[in-house]
Amino acid sequence: MKTICLTIILTLISCVWTNAQKPIIMSEDSIKIGNGMLPAISVLIPEVEYDKVLKNWTKLLETGTKSKLMTERGEMTILGSILKSITPNAINVYSVLTDRDSALYLAASFELKKDMYIDRSSGEAELSKAKSFIFEFARQEYVDLASEELKSEENKLKDLERELGSLEKDQSGMEKSIRKSNRTIDNEREKALDLNSQLTALTQRIADERIQFTTMDEGPMKEERDKLLKNLEKQRKRLTKSIASSERKISKAQGAIKKANNDIPRNDRIQLKYNDEINAQQAVVQRYTDKLNTIKNYN
Repeated sequence: MKTICLTIILTLISCVWTNAQKPIIMSEDSIKIGNGMLPAISVLIPEVEYDKVLKNWTKLLETGTKSKLMTERGEMTILGSILKSITPNAINVYSVLTDRDSALYLAASFELKKDMYIDRSSGEAELSKAKSFIFEFARQEYVDLASEELKSEENKLKDLERELGSLEKDQSGMEKSIRKSNRTIDNEREKALDLNSQLTALTQRIADERIQFTTMDEGPMKEERDKLLKNLEKQRKRLTKSIASSERKISKAQGAIKKANNDIPRNDRIQLKYNDEINAQQAVVQRYTDKLNTIKNYN
């Protein structure tokens, strides 16, 4: 069992290392739009999904303007985008988004006015703002992905903890059942002992009364003795039923104890397994937490 659990832990940790945070790589670049090459800023965003990034990139460029992002042959264009973190004026943005191995390549060219693009020749201040704009978008996309990953791993941990809690509750119930059953056995045995004493005495009395009954002459007194015997027989039946009821309760309680004693060791083994899995998953959650925090601190 320990070997199996250790294998699970090492496998989980290995998976986390495989999905450790990767750098966001930025560069000054150029992109082909139409028949021309435009100066651009590019970024490689690790691990993220194309559709989500495209949706968020479109939303970012379209926010605050009635202009729409147009796409043709993989080339995206929006005229009059409002990007106040770069410039207070509306600008044209040309961009491309493609898959590259385990990352997405996003490159954008910013046209301040006709044929004037943000690059080193347009000034360091605007170039720095454009780089910051692209980088912040890339980092947020990566943060969103890492947050979703962390949430997924936290949910797995909660599921494991919920299962363990259920097992612990079951075990507590079984232990309580054993204590209750033992009390039932003690009480019913004491009760049965008293009832058997009563039954023995009653049986002897019935025998004595019956002897006297057989020697009596016919008449009212014999009739009264007959009624008495019938009542005593009823009492004996009630005592016999009560004794049988106590014996059934004792048998049922013994069965419950036996079942609980058989189930508890199995429950213990499963709890140990879940404890090992929880410890491993806690390590996974911590790795993803570290990944998220590292990405948040990218600059």
